[in-house]
Amino acid sequence: MEMTQTVTAALAGRIRAIRYEELPSEVVTVARQCILDWVTVTLRAVDEPLVVMLVDQVLEEGGGGQASLVGRVEQVSARQAALVNGAASHALDYDDVNIRMTGHPTVAVLPAALALAQSIDASGRDLIAAFVAGYETVCVLGGMVAPGHYARGFHVTGTVGTFGAAAACAHLLRLGQEQTQTALGIAGTQAAGLKSMFGTMCKPLHAGKACESGLLAAQLAARGFTSRGDVVECPQGFAATQTDTFDPDLARMDVARYNLPDNLFKYHASCYQTHSAIEAIRTLRAKHGFAASDVERIVLLQDAGADTVCNIARPSSGLETKFSLRLLAAYAVMAVDTADIDSYTDERTVDPALVALRDKVEVTFIADWPITRSEVTIHLGDGRTLSAAHDSGVPDTDLDRQTRRLREKLDALLGARLGASRTRRLADTILAVEQLPRLGALVDMLGPIGH
Repeated sequence: MEMTQTVTAALAGRIRAIRYEELPSEVVTVARQCILDWVTVTLRAVDEPLVVMLVDQVLEEGGGGQASLVGRVEQVSARQAALVNGAASHALDYDDVNIRMTGHPTVAVLPAALALAQSIDASGRDLIAAFVAGYETVCVLGGMVAPGHYARGFHVTGTVGTFGAAAACAHLLRLGQEQTQTALGIAGTQAAGLKSMFGTMCKPLHAGKACESGLLAAQLAARGFTSRGDVVECPQGFAATQTDTFDPDLARMDVARYNLPDNLFKYHASCYQTHSAIEAIRTLRAKHGFAASDVERIVLLQDAGADTVCNIARPSSGLETKFSLRLLAAYAVMAVDTADIDSYTDERTVDPALVALRDKVEVTFIADWPITRSEVTIHLGDGRTLSAAHDSGVPDTDLDRQTRRLREKLDALLGARLGASRTRRLADTILAVEQLPRLGALVDMLGPIGH
């Protein structure tokens, strides 16, 4: 098939044009931060049931010793590592987001890039450049198909994320223009992920499958496998079948514009669309000092899209709690630590005090409301009405402060298990990853952790 300058071709050209030496310093800094945060949430998830099941599955299948399973000593094939590590990194729902793609960019890209980079003995600079190529691909393509793609019920992390993984791996393999378009085509026909699976193990599986499928797409393209070179825009292609709001002009954006500085890191271990409500309630509680027993009614104003994302009214598990605005509002009022992953337990879903407060929460959904903004009104028994608003979608422009917060997150989640020395060395290594001539020194630090 003749490859022409289509939307897919423009994406491929953007992927191939990225060079580490030409990346702005803030892009490199945030890329390092993404890697640090990814390692934190992935290592902390090694004992999650869904991760254990996937590990058992790939070890039973057997595979070459090409890449490492994070938190374990075993090595498997690069694709198996991408699958398991990708799912593990999304298992806690504590990983970063980007509003441009309406999803989780790092978990859909980095596990594939790291697995392939390890298997071909790539350098730290190679990894950063490939990660940026994949990250930018998911943001640009995610923007092109938004908001219709997400509104139809597709989980962008799994669908568009497959393209991002393919992009990162194509960059690592130094594929040419036509091969990169082919890789995107192979990725597109595998892309999948349903929002209806939120609150189940399939949501993190979407990230793992995006990584595995994207890596396979690049590997097959390198071997001469064929696909359409215009998968995004062709009749019955990705956009035609999966969105009704396709904006192809976004593919031709100035390559000097990067989406990475807009990355949003999580400091609550729940769906990102719940964070603003949590922050607003915490602000009111700190300012006015009311108790849970004082609360008669709580009203949350949220974007209408949250109704199908984080509106599980009566969660029955810790995992479902992460997608329940009502129960998380109760958490915030009762000062439950939403940054602590151990706060999300099945037992808390039936705690009488929390359930009683949960049932006092009303959620009003508003069309065309900012996706990351919440307004909270709390009615108290003494007649007072307290209100606050918060928008968690504003990126932190103080990158030194952001690095400190991510180090603190690493310490909080893993310090007790890794020990202070290993935790510090791990962070220092990641925050200078571009200095590694090969990634073995980093991968060796991602082995088993204590309990």
